[in-house]
Amino acid sequence: MRKPKILWVDDEIDVLRPHILFLQQKDYEVDTANNGHDAVEKVKDTFFDIIFLDENMPGMSGLETLNQIKAVAPNVPVVMITKSEEENIMDEAIGSKIDDYLIKPVNPKQILLTLKKNIDQKRLVTQQTTSAYQSQFSQLGMRINERLSWEEWIDVYKKLVHWEIELGGSEDAAMDQVLNMQKEDANKAFFKFVRDNYLHWLNKDVGERPLLSQDIFKQRVFPLLDAGKKVFVLVIDNLRFDQWRTLSPVISEYFRVEQDEMYYSILPTATMYARNAMFAGLLPAEIEKVYPELWLDDDNEGNKNRNEEELLTRQLQRNGRKEKLYFEKSSGMRREKQTAESLNNIQESDLSVMVFNFVDMMSHARTEMEMIRELANNEKAYRSLTLSWFNHSSLLELLKGLADNDIHIVITTDHGTIRVNNAVKVIGDRETNTNLRYKLGRNLNYKSKQVFEVRDPKLAYLPSRNVSTSYIFAHGTDFFAYPNNYNYYANYYKDTFQHGGISMEEMMVPLITLMPKG
Repeated sequence: MRKPKILWVDDEIDVLRPHILFLQQKDYEVDTANNGHDAVEKVKDTFFDIIFLDENMPGMSGLETLNQIKAVAPNVPVVMITKSEEENIMDEAIGSKIDDYLIKPVNPKQILLTLKKNIDQKRLVTQQTTSAYQSQFSQLGMRINERLSWEEWIDVYKKLVHWEIELGGSEDAAMDQVLNMQKEDANKAFFKFVRDNYLHWLNKDVGERPLLSQDIFKQRVFPLLDAGKKVFVLVIDNLRFDQWRTLSPVISEYFRVEQDEMYYSILPTATMYARNAMFAGLLPAEIEKVYPELWLDDDNEGNKNRNEEELLTRQLQRNGRKEKLYFEKSSGMRREKQTAESLNNIQESDLSVMVFNFVDMMSHARTEMEMIRELANNEKAYRSLTLSWFNHSSLLELLKGLADNDIHIVITTDHGTIRVNNAVKVIGDRETNTNLRYKLGRNLNYKSKQVFEVRDPKLAYLPSRNVSTSYIFAHGTDFFAYPNNYNYYANYYKDTFQHGGISMEEMMVPLITLMPKG
């Protein structure tokens, strides 16, 4: 194994011999220079893992040397060592992109800690994270196989996401595979749990069952309005819990979390059902019955959701609410002027709702565009792409604009998404819908053990196209494919993100209430 290589630059390098011997005994290779010019030449000729740089040297100063070193080797960590504790020198050094600094006289333990922090951090983090997950692995495995309640399933899923993100920051690919297998086992058990309980939930009150799509406004938004608060509801379509965890550190710079919870999306976990239910405060079959003119029975998701504002208006009316409503849909590509207009409208309204479709668009683009699939070739990269979008989005600019206002913000989604890889054959007629994670139609032919089947849609409060309509839902990483051109579609959709079926990722989704820190 290669020894880490250190360059130590100091005009009094002979005085530091005891430190250099100490580092050599700790299995570090140390090279030295007693002036800035020699240091820059050495960096040009040799790769160093880290550089210790004296701030106060005759001739070329430490800061001047630092700038020249960064021009030659911008990614090598540099630790500035200085006698001075003056704040302006530290500010200037930090502004010049040093990675750490030490105050003279330094002792061996300080040096060793700095090395571990700047050279060995990834390795140490990987070791600690792997060890911590290994100690939790058996405990999680036992919990997954217990008869869990809906609250306990949320806790299990949160723990799995926690370890997924933690291991995503390490370099242990083997543990990633172990975690993926544990998630697959969890999703198998979760499918059985949903299959055994879902239809019963629909006839129970909140408290006896989890919060569902149709409950969001009545249970979480209306109480804030009743307390005299202005509320902004942000629905980011297709936002999974792990993606929320990735975005939350950015949002926490401007807002404090009042409530961080999860709710269960209804089935199908698809925009046309789950989001309409959220805005209507009703289940899909109830929407069709009460507002038949607002329920569009087709397979076009864009058309199916064109009545969301009207459905929300009707829900407000049913509950005797008189608040001024502002409603907006956005694809994510917005000009500065549009953001300013939205901010003004939100400030002037009692209840504001914005639907952001960018994450959903990114998910679909990943299926259709090879470049996006390459950019988001795994779960970690998919989260990273989501974060990159958010950091440079008009949505973040809008949230920053709201940070100085006394407005409660509720961030949620209609459903999540899962990366599928296993094609399951299903046969249907021409009227069968095209979604890969659920099917509705008559004369559906499938293996019943591979799906959750609802032969009577009324039991699931789902609309029926005719008396023989039934629904089936895929679970885990399965997706439906027809026998015609089966191999082509099985390969085309493998490793794409889909929604509509039963998995922890699709059904258990974030519901966050925020207040500006100001």
